[in-house]
Amino acid sequence: QVQLVESGGGLVQAGGSLKLSCVASTRTFGHYVLGWFRQAPGKERGFVAAISWGGGSTYYEDSVKGRFIISRNNANNTVYLQMNSLETEDTAVYYCAADLKIQRIVVSKQAEYWGQGTQVTVSS
Repeated sequence: QVQLVESGGGLVQAGGSLKLSCVASTRTFGHYVLGWFRQAPGKERGFVAAISWGGGSTYYEDSVKGRFIISRNNANNTVYLQMNSLETEDTAVYYCAADLKIQRIVVSKQAEYWGQGTQVTVSS
C-alpha cells in the first residue's frame, strides 16, 4: 500500500506560478511511475503529466506542454509539478498518482494509488 500526500495548492493570479509536491510512503519509491491528474468542476479527471521511474522520461498533456514541469527526487520520495504561466483553465483539484506500470498512467490514464488532491485556483 502506498500513501500519497499532495501539498502546494492555493490561489494564484493568471500568469503566476505554483509548485505542487507529493510525498509517497513507500520504501520502493523508485519502482513507481508517478503522475499528476486534475479534475475541474463538472469535468472528468484528466491526465496532466507523468515521469518514469528514474526520471529520464516525462510526458505531458498538450495544453500544459511548455508551461508545466514534472520532476522527482527518489531520495526523499517526492514528485513535483512546477506550474508556470498559469491560466484560469488550469483551475482544478490536482491529484498525484503512482503505478508500477508506465502504460497504465500514460496510456490508460489509470493508476493503482491516488492522493487526496490539492486545490489550485487561478484568478483572472
